[in-house]
Amino acid sequence: MSHETPAQDRPLTTALAEAAATAGHAPSVHNTQPWRWRVLPDALELRTAPDRQLAATDPEGRLVAISCGAALHHARLALAAEGWTAVVERLPDPAQPDLLARLTGLSRSGMDPDAMRMVQCMQVRHTDRRPVTDEPIPDAALNDIDRAATREGVNLQILDNTQKVQLAGAAQHAAAVEADSTELREELAYWTSRAGTGTGLPPEVLPEEAPQTTVPGRDFGRPGSLPVGPGHDRAAVYAILWGTEDEPDSWLRAGEALSAAWLTATRLGVSLVPLSGVVEVDGTRQTLRHMLSDLGFPYLSMRLGLADPAHAGPPHTPRLPTEQVVDTSAVRDQRS
Repeated sequence: MSHETPAQDRPLTTALAEAAATAGHAPSVHNTQPWRWRVLPDALELRTAPDRQLAATDPEGRLVAISCGAALHHARLALAAEGWTAVVERLPDPAQPDLLARLTGLSRSGMDPDAMRMVQCMQVRHTDRRPVTDEPIPDAALNDIDRAATREGVNLQILDNTQKVQLAGAAQHAAAVEADSTELREELAYWTSRAGTGTGLPPEVLPEEAPQTTVPGRDFGRPGSLPVGPGHDRAAVYAILWGTEDEPDSWLRAGEALSAAWLTATRLGVSLVPLSGVVEVDGTRQTLRHMLSDLGFPYLSMRLGLADPAHAGPPHTPRLPTEQVVDTSAVRDQRS
């Protein structure tokens, strides 16, 4: 005879509010957390937070949509872990472009143990910008990460050595373009000086000096306090998330795929670092398109590798209080 757990006794609105809160663990560009959730009696709405969009870096909102897509995937998993299956409506209302998704049509299903494991991975996932070890990623792990992205309808192109050199050149060029822009430098300075606000990148997660990496990471304009440690990421794998469309719904799906790939990597002990600089500059985005044989559009590049277990990694970046990103006013009187 089966016994319902306390989680299964809770009302739907409680599960929706908790899923939205759990989605706060999602990664976002510069840790801007550019999402807002609204809990309804039978649905959960995801909207952008315009005040946390990078106006200079991301004027078209690609990175906002990718960040929000990662949060959407986190919320989907959190609901599945609690035994709820949801229908996802992406961009459901053309008259409300800030309304990115609605989780609706919720029905009871068995609590998903795989989703429960992924929710645990959300708690430990972080961005580690140090060089990775010389130990290669097992092929089986790479295949699992690839499949996780593909299941979300997005392709993951693993780069060969020639493409890796091309990516390095594109990253250097993008960094030079961005360093030349006063607006971009000021925006980066703002999001790396947000101590105590719950957003942004504190010094503890930024390298104290540029790591020895095949593809250069972002120059944040100021040194952090994270010790880089020894090593060069010769064994790192580089990849591009891409798809055949370049529209807001495809950017949203790219974020869902990023979340799926990153949480899978976390479960397998693989470090993943997103490299968004090359897609922020039009010229280097085109370079990545050519690397994809012009078959599609690049959403994000990334580095994968095995972190050095002997050296402590960076702490988690801060998060906004739940009440600042989750609006429960529509159901407050109904919740127990």
